Amino acid sequence: MIRRATSAEYETVVNVLSDAFTTDPLTRWLFPDTIELATTFYFHPLLAHPAAEADLTPGNTAASIWLHLNRGQSAYGEPSKRPIPAAAHRLQALGGALAPRHPRDQAYIYLPCMGVAPAHRGTGLGSAMLRHRLAWADSLGLGTYLEASSPRSRALYLRHGFHDHSEPIRLADSLSIWPMSRPTATGEL
Repeated sequence: MIRRATSAEYETVVNVLSDAFTTDPLTRWLFPDTIELATTFYFHPLLAHPAAEADLTPGNTAASIWLHLNRGQSAYGEPSKRPIPAAAHRLQALGGALAPRHPRDQAYIYLPCMGVAPAHRGTGLGSAMLRHRLAWADSLGLGTYLEASSPRSRALYLRHGFHDHSEPIRLADSLSIWPMSRPTATGEL
């Protein structure tokens, strides 16, 4: 059901995620003018990360990006050398707040984003995508880390064995982000 996207399908992954996050409160706060900035300054750079892998569902109704990070490897890649518009500065500030929460002393799997097209939410696609990649993480003996951007996504992750990794990060307009982790069978992460 869930399959790994090829690099030729990365634009499809970006389109699915853009559709899924168009009305997301955090995305709207980060990029209030247009979702296209999210594709340029968030989704595309994630897919360019050397540790990136992406998944798609049949019919391209859900997508996710995962990073298999080695000990000490940054989830954020190299800073862009091109000028960053004012609208992307919030993303940079958020990245600065999130970076210290990531594990540093061990390899882990990071889920920076997973989205389901609005018409397909509540059908189990998010759970199916999680089960698929969590089984992969388990087979590697690696813990998993993510940040939940809404109470709904946090509840989904809690149902799949994640727990709060640290205190929530509070943003303007009462937005919160919950760093979460799912340990290995030996309790790492």
